[in-house]
This record gives sequence, C-alpha cells and structure tokens, in this order.
Amino acid sequence: MLSRKASTIAGIAYIALVLVLSVFVGLSCALLLSQAVRNSPTRNWTRNFNAVVIGAAYAIVAVVSIAFCLKRRIAVHRKLQRISKSYRMLGKADVPKSVYRYMNQEHARACLIAYESQPRDVSQEGWGRPGSKYAGVQFRSALLRTIKDIDQVAHQVIPRHPILRPHARMLHHFRFILPLLPRDADGLTALHYYDSAIQLVRHASRECTEEEFAIGLRYANEIKTVLDDCRLEMLQESYTDLDRVHTDTSTS
Repeated sequence: MLSRKASTIAGIAYIALVLVLSVFVGLSCALLLSQAVRNSPTRNWTRNFNAVVIGAAYAIVAVVSIAFCLKRRIAVHRKLQRISKSYRMLGKADVPKSVYRYMNQEHARACLIAYESQPRDVSQEGWGRPGSKYAGVQFRSALLRTIKDIDQVAHQVIPRHPILRPHARMLHHFRFILPLLPRDADGLTALHYYDSAIQLVRHASRECTEEEFAIGLRYANEIKTVLDDCRLEMLQESYTDLDRVHTDTSTS
C-alpha cells in the first residue's frame, strides 16, 4: 500500500514538473520571439532571421527532449521485459564469475551456520527433546488439547454429556463414562490417572516432564480407545436393529 502511494505521488510530481517546465519554456520562447520582432527594422515577421533562429532552436530542443524521454522509456521497458516472470535458478551465465563465486560462498556459509546452530543433546523444560518422538512438542498444550478430543467422542457416545467447562476436573466432567472404563488392581481407572496428569499441567508451578507427559498421553489414548469401541458397538447394534425391523416388515 505504501509503495503504491509513493509511486502515485512520484507520478503526479513528475507530471507537475513537466507542465511547469513546459510553461516556462513556452513563455521564454514567446518573449524572445516578441523581442526579435521589436528589434527588427521592419518590426514584423517578414524576413526576420532572429525569429527563425529562435524558433528553430526551441524546436530542436523540444525534439531532442522528446526523443531522449522516449529512448529512456523504451530502454526501461525492454529491460523489464527481459526479467523472467516465472521462478528460475540463476546460473553461471546470468551473472559475472566473481558474483557467482560470492553467491556460492555465502550460500555455503549460511548452510553451515544453520547446521551448526541446531541444538544437540539439549532439552528445554516442558518441551520434547530434539531427535526423540516428542521433538518440538510442548507437553502442557499438547496434553490439554486431548481434553477436547475425548470430549467430542464422549458426546458421540452419550449425546447428553455435560458441556465442557474451562477448569472442570476430569473426574467430574467425565463422570458418566467412568463405568465404561476398566479398573486396575488398586480400583482406579484410566480417568483417575488422566485427571492427575491434567491437574499437574494446569496448576503445577513447574513444567511436566517427558515421562509425566507420556503417562498422561497413554491414559488419554486408553480413554479414547474405550469410547471409540463403545461408539462402534452402538453403531453395530443400531445396524442390527435396522436389519431386524426391515426383516420383520418384509415378513409381515
């Protein structure tokens, strides 16, 4: 937007400059011609050599100026036409050898800097280590995103499932799917462990570790797997009921 405004202002300024110069040149020509007429012995245009010289000089200046402007315009247009409109890689023939050599050196230097600046054997708290399966994953946000995924599947299994509230405990929000989940030897389900992981990432002053994130993600996947199995079983039963109704209708 700024470049377009600047080009518009530059074009208007150029036209104004041309008009002002044309007016002043025309006035000077008219004044010189009138002076040539006043100084001639006959005081008219007949056989007035000075008027002819002045008119010819201004005509030559006008022709040369117009020719110079047209030449410049055509040269710029031709140079712009040579620019490729599609992307293509520069080769040795497109630039001088010194420029091509400098471009290769700078490209190699940039690649080397980018390679050397990559982190190695380091880890940032709350993020996956480079080179691991959790590389580039922020544990807190990734684990919190699983809440919406589980909530969507829970609404498919239980249409009247409560609406998700921002700071609700997982044990309270998913209390209706608790009977669907198997219990371990301690009498706890995957939802209990998942609730502990969510409470940790929500309220802990520190970032969760990769091990804690893996545990929370594992139990989140277990809950989602159980809900998916229930949804598929419900769909299969509905198809069976539809087939039975269709068969009874055909028999009657």
